[in-house]
Parts: sequence; structure tokens; C-alpha cells
Amino acid sequence: MTTLGQHPDPSHTIAHFSDPHLLGGGRPLYGSVDTVAHLAEAIAQLERSQLRPDAIVFTGDLADLGEPDAYERLRELVQPAAERMGSELIWVMGNHDERAPYASALFGDHGADGAGATEPQDRVYDVRGLRIIALDTSVPGYHHGELLPSQLQWLREVLATPAEHGTIIALHHPPVPTPLNFPMAILELDDQEAFADVVRGTDVRTILGGHLHHSSHSMFAGIPVSVASATCYVMDLTDPETIIAGVDANQSVDIVSAYPDRLVHTTVPIGAWPHVSGQNAALFAQVAAMSPEQRRELFSKKASDFNVDEIASNGV
Repeated sequence: MTTLGQHPDPSHTIAHFSDPHLLGGGRPLYGSVDTVAHLAEAIAQLERSQLRPDAIVFTGDLADLGEPDAYERLRELVQPAAERMGSELIWVMGNHDERAPYASALFGDHGADGAGATEPQDRVYDVRGLRIIALDTSVPGYHHGELLPSQLQWLREVLATPAEHGTIIALHHPPVPTPLNFPMAILELDDQEAFADVVRGTDVRTILGGHLHHSSHSMFAGIPVSVASATCYVMDLTDPETIIAGVDANQSVDIVSAYPDRLVHTTVPIGAWPHVSGQNAALFAQVAAMSPEQRRELFSKKASDFNVDEIASNGV
């Protein structure tokens, strides 16, 4: 892609999905939320864009009740598109997930003696030199999160060797406050300081989370945290009469663009709406052929033909 500004193209692009909450048989969540259709629309929207993410990361709550059929349906829906886009698929456990069917359907791991996986589902991926660590913060039988001492020791050992392009940690329970949805504090990640002691000062560049069903951003141990919303339903954070109020609207995914010195997190709404402005994409080829000075005169100068035409199209 032609560089139009001061920054180079990103070295890596990650599509960050969260909380699809699929049910077995494709049945709707809460009797009305078509989680399969929402996820399918999000995947189709990503595929028809010009983005070709290096990885697609799902930060947990893949299945609402941990049903084996839900994981199979998820894989069948997402994997072909990921293969067509050349994207590595990275799954993360959430509090609604169950380890045995999750590991069996998505990784072919049937546990010791085929009895089903019970250990935390932590994995490391090398995406062209960018390390992505999937951490399992789920607690069997509960909705809050934790990282066991054994997991923290494992993570410490992994992070002892820096990766070429640094590390991204993907987990479900984000280590952030939830000021606009205070009951979620009951379901947050336990003993966050122990986690902070492990990641502070390492090559971890960002922490990706889910769980909240709304976008949020914070810092943790000097590391940016980015929480993707959900593809199933989203929290209404301004309803004065209902707590943990979910609405079937405003679903989104995040795109993480990695540069040598920073990461950019962009929230992309899911769906199609009437365009009120815009130019045909074919214009970009003409723009790419211009000199930097010509581009500035065309797009930045208020009296240019381009900007005058934009004003005229607005009825002014």
C-alpha cells in the first residue's frame, strides 16, 4: 500500500473478536439474539474488506453453555474464511466455555486417557515473529477469573526470552476497572498484582481482553489493555433502571495494527448502513500516483476542487 503520511504500513494486523456466545443447534441466545448470524456477518464483513489479518483472535466465551456442537459450529463458520484470508486462528477460553469440549473440538485434545481436558488451555503462537500468548483465565464452575501460580510461572518462563516483534497476551478477563458496569467487578480477574509482577518490564506490548461486552481501554503494569466488545450482544451502559443490561445492537470487532513503536486499536462496527458521504475506491489509484504536494493541495486545501465539490454535495 502506498504510504500517504508519516507512518509506514503496519508490520502485523490482528482481528480481535470476542464473546460470540454460540449455543448448540444454532438456537438463539435469550430466545431472540441470533448469535450465529451476527458472527457470520462480522466474518463476512472482514473478508470482503481489504484487510488480510495475520491472525484472528477470539478472546473467550466462544460457546454460551460449553456445548460441543457450538464449538463445532464456530470452527466451521470461521476456519474456512480464516484460511482464505491466510489468517492464523487463535482461540481463548472464557468463563462460559468448558475445557473438555473446547479442547476436543478446537484442538483435538481429548485429555488424559480420552477423559477430557481439565488443565488450563494456555498456548503460544508465533505470527511472523509477533508472539501471541493465549491465557486461560477461566475458573471451572464460576464466572470470575484467575491465573494459577503454575500458569504465572509458565508465563514468566515464556516471557524470559523476548520475541522478535514483541508479545501480545490474549485473555478473557481483562485486568481493568469497570466503572460504567460496576457489578462486573465481582467477576473480574483475581489477584491482578501477581499477574502484573510477571508482565511488568517484559516485551508484552498489549493485553487483549473480552468479557465486558463493551469496548474499553486502560493501562496495566505499564501495558495498554484493549477490550473488544462482542459479536453477540452489547451492554447498555447508560440504562438507569437495569444493571448488566444487554442489547441486541452495536456489535463490533477490533482491528489491531502493529507498528515498530506502537499499536493502534480500531473498533469496527458490524453491519451495513446508508452512506451519507464518501468517494469511489477507484480514486485511491489516482491519489497514489500523485506527489505528496499534489495530495496536500487536493485534500487539505479548503478551496480545492475536491473540497468545494464535497461542500456542494452537502447542499451548501
